[in-house]
Amino acid sequence: MKQMYPKNGRVILHVDMNSFYASVEMAYDSSLKGKPLAIAGNPEERRGIIVTCSYEARSYGVKTTMALWEAKKLCPQLIVKKPNFDRYRTASIAMFEILNQYSSLVEPVSIDEGYIDITDSYEFGTPLEIAHSIQKQLLNQLDLPCSIGIAPNKFLAKTASDMKKPMGITILRKRDVQAVLWPLAVEEMHGVGKKTGEKLRTIQINTIGDLAKANEIQLKSLLGINGHRLKERANGRDTRAVDPNAAAEFKSIGNSTTLPRDVSNQQELLLVLERLAATVAVRLKRKKVLATSVGVTIRFKNRKTITRSKKLQNPIGNQDEIYTVVKQLFLKHWNGDLVRLLGVTTMDLVEYNEASKQLDLFSFEKEAKKEPLFQALAELREKFGSHIIERAGMMPEIKKQQEKIGTETSFNKDFLHDFPYRKADHEDK
Repeated sequence: MKQMYPKNGRVILHVDMNSFYASVEMAYDSSLKGKPLAIAGNPEERRGIIVTCSYEARSYGVKTTMALWEAKKLCPQLIVKKPNFDRYRTASIAMFEILNQYSSLVEPVSIDEGYIDITDSYEFGTPLEIAHSIQKQLLNQLDLPCSIGIAPNKFLAKTASDMKKPMGITILRKRDVQAVLWPLAVEEMHGVGKKTGEKLRTIQINTIGDLAKANEIQLKSLLGINGHRLKERANGRDTRAVDPNAAAEFKSIGNSTTLPRDVSNQQELLLVLERLAATVAVRLKRKKVLATSVGVTIRFKNRKTITRSKKLQNPIGNQDEIYTVVKQLFLKHWNGDLVRLLGVTTMDLVEYNEASKQLDLFSFEKEAKKEPLFQALAELREKFGSHIIERAGMMPEIKKQQEKIGTETSFNKDFLHDFPYRKADHEDK
């Protein structure tokens, strides 16, 4: 059986649950099976948005992110349920427990998908036999369908799992890339969104094959640090290892502070948020990651707590960028009442070399010039504390704020507990 595995390469599976939220609800209530089902953020309001939906609902044209009123117009008999994150977490844990039976190298990517390196798992059979076994076990034990990609690296495994849904198993080898991927439109490549595709088409890159053969300097001018990575992927190259610790380490980074007295002064509260943003920025720098989502938590005098977050178009990491998003969220959702606690959390983290920031030539140069300054500031704050360098306009307030602000605590676990993990708003499995 060992001869069925490569001598020098890896064998990686990408396991992707199909319509996960909807499938979990069907597994919990069998009467929902075979019916058009949608999970929506607020079923009571017409402005609610579809989070995910069953394949029966999709046959009517219902899609993820579609407005609820529009979905019901397409499918009047649509069954709509609120998300039940505790139920989804339980199913997710059970799913990953099954994956860990086949290998210790399992990397959760989100609540409903993950990579598994089975290079040394030949005692369980061939790669295809293992994929069938995992798929069957998930269906029989959890009543949950999935699609699985089999490939020599993470990018190709992810690409393969998207090719057959639901309940598909696809093998994608490096030698298949030219025939299978290159003819496809560039936007169909994992990691290339609509806006990046539009940019690539301005330089006559219309297919994945065009991207694979594109000029490296031209790509860097157009997309910055992301250009080289995308070209590598288009050629089927991806050296990332399956890292079991990646999810635990990079799920979120944040800080919160309980104020020694309840505060309703807007300027004071914004200063606290700016200080928290600075602390979070230092920790992001230390971990060498960027954030694609930012959240703010507000706990009022009566202990009522709200958490609000924003998904970002591009990854961010410095204090100013984080504070800008946090300030917008806070001003939008604060009702003016006395505040007891504030928290800032960055989520959906990506490593520097995986950050797909979409930059044109001019903004790339601007960001590059600022980077040494941000690096120096981050190192100073990390070594001497977040107050070692502050804006000139903040100086009169710093001493007062140091006396006012209570003990800071890591907000990683608390925030995730209060704010259920949500897959990116485009969940469309």
